[in-house]
Amino acid sequence: MAAISASLVKDLRERTGLGMMECKKALKEADGDIDLAIENLRKASGLKAAKKADRTAADGVVLAKASEDGSYALVLEVNSETDFVARDEGFLAFCNTVLDKAFSEKQTDIAALMAGDLEDAREKLVQKIGENITVRRASEITGDAGTVGVYVHSNNRIAALVQLTAANGEVAKDIAMHVAAVNPRVNKPEDMPADLLEKEKEIIKAQPDMAGKPEQIVEKMMVGRINKFLKENSLTQQPFVKNPDVTVGQLAKDAGGEVAAFIRLEVGEGIEKEEVDFAAEVAAQVSDATK
Repeated sequence: MAAISASLVKDLRERTGLGMMECKKALKEADGDIDLAIENLRKASGLKAAKKADRTAADGVVLAKASEDGSYALVLEVNSETDFVARDEGFLAFCNTVLDKAFSEKQTDIAALMAGDLEDAREKLVQKIGENITVRRASEITGDAGTVGVYVHSNNRIAALVQLTAANGEVAKDIAMHVAAVNPRVNKPEDMPADLLEKEKEIIKAQPDMAGKPEQIVEKMMVGRINKFLKENSLTQQPFVKNPDVTVGQLAKDAGGEVAAFIRLEVGEGIEKEEVDFAAEVAAQVSDATK
């Protein structure tokens, strides 16, 4: 077997972006033939990416991009397994590449977006970093005659888009910031889904102070509390986060329009993250290494 020099390992690392031990192993198996080692690694890449695909990717980033004229914006979520990887420069560069393509093609279908070069890039990144990486979702808003405001929080974990029917980019951005901070459920009270209203009514009826009261009193109290629930959870009825004396709806009206739509994405929302016993995981890895 040919000697595997440090410079040969370094060369393979630079050409593949993989770890030192993996490169050294590949070179040993290829008897020092770097081209054969690369070929073997490429053959194995699909398998390695697939093995990592069953691990929950619930961390990551959300990114957003808007056209200069405020007529279009897109927000994207890309997941990793850990916050450490979410801050990695290679991971963030990949995320921005995906965002640029999605934005330029106005593409929110993830399967169509990732087909081809982007999926190859994702698999190589999975190999290099050693974590599962998934492009989870993308959403877009078109400004039409108004303006789309974009806000991405500094930690890249929450982003919001707001469509304002007025040509006022600053107000649209301010409302997007409010959406990111307060997380309204709907735009207007009439937008609240009927099933959520019914659930809230059941909760109100079950509250202790409702017990034993006449039906007409219960109904009157119900109306007041439902109105309060709608006000607290509807964007246009909420006090503006930067000036609580004004509602978001009034802020939009003063700018010459109204909020037509909003989108808010938060990293990992809706994903059930598996709890990991790290001590047990390390012990298992040590046990496997000694076999």
